[in-house]
Amino acid sequence: MKRICLLVLLLFVNTAMAQVYPAKPIRLVVGFAAGGPTDVIARIIAQDMTGTLGQTVLVENKTGANAMIATQDVKRAAPDGYTLLMTTLSHNVNAILLADKKPYDPIQDFAPVTLVCFLPLVMVTKADAPFNSVQEVVSAAKAKPGEISYASAGNGGSAHLAAALVEALSKTKMTHVPFRGNAPALTEVMAGRVSFMFYPMVGIADHVAQKRLKVLASSTEQRHPDYPNAPTMAESGFPGFEQYTQGLGIVAPAGTPTPIVNRLNEAVRGSLAKADTRDKFKTLGAVTEGGSTPAHFRSWLVGDRERWERVIKAAGVKAE
Repeated sequence: MKRICLLVLLLFVNTAMAQVYPAKPIRLVVGFAAGGPTDVIARIIAQDMTGTLGQTVLVENKTGANAMIATQDVKRAAPDGYTLLMTTLSHNVNAILLADKKPYDPIQDFAPVTLVCFLPLVMVTKADAPFNSVQEVVSAAKAKPGEISYASAGNGGSAHLAAALVEALSKTKMTHVPFRGNAPALTEVMAGRVSFMFYPMVGIADHVAQKRLKVLASSTEQRHPDYPNAPTMAESGFPGFEQYTQGLGIVAPAGTPTPIVNRLNEAVRGSLAKADTRDKFKTLGAVTEGGSTPAHFRSWLVGDRERWERVIKAAGVKAE
């Protein structure tokens, strides 16, 4: 009887909270620096949510440790809907790499709100590099193990894992060269000091037009309209590669009341339904699918963890 009364009381409290929510500004924490694709996408969503919810949604950048600092900050926050996290693939990957030493569980410690979008990558190399296809890169790597190198914005990021996936699937040995951000990594690729890298699509078209880079392939399911002559990774001999495209989403701390999670879900999905928002995302190279239910996002996170576990194991990626 006491347990039933407690459940009824909790239901009443949660419902009451949802009826007055939000009563103050909301933090949307991003684990990466301002100006990058994840930050820009978060700010577009936050602006729309502010209008829908009637309270300011503030984007807060807490950088460091491949978004680990931001993730732990949100994990420790009160489960009241006033602190949210924009997730990337690092949400699962950090926990996989740290294994028994992981400071959080990416599924159990958070309440999924919704998927936001996907960020496909393009495989790029210097404009006058000696290879013109993914298979030519693979052939060069097989001929001279370790001499072909790939750049990334850091260990365990999307660029690193995408190239490591190619390395594992092609059974080749390449050299990973991590940098502190995508920009310096791309600079070294354009200079020819690193063989190639996988890069988010935003900003690449200008470099291609100015003949600083050439696109060898895209990680999209179909050829990207901005690079119609560049084959997909599947066309390049790596079927299913598009399944490893990075997904961005929003989560709250575990225990956040369901009515509040649902309110947040509706606000984000309302933003994603706007033509203006979708157009802005398109300029960033992001693929928008209109969001998801919290249950679907949880299921997607579980599947995403399994996908990256396979890649990390096959490629032998280790935590730094």
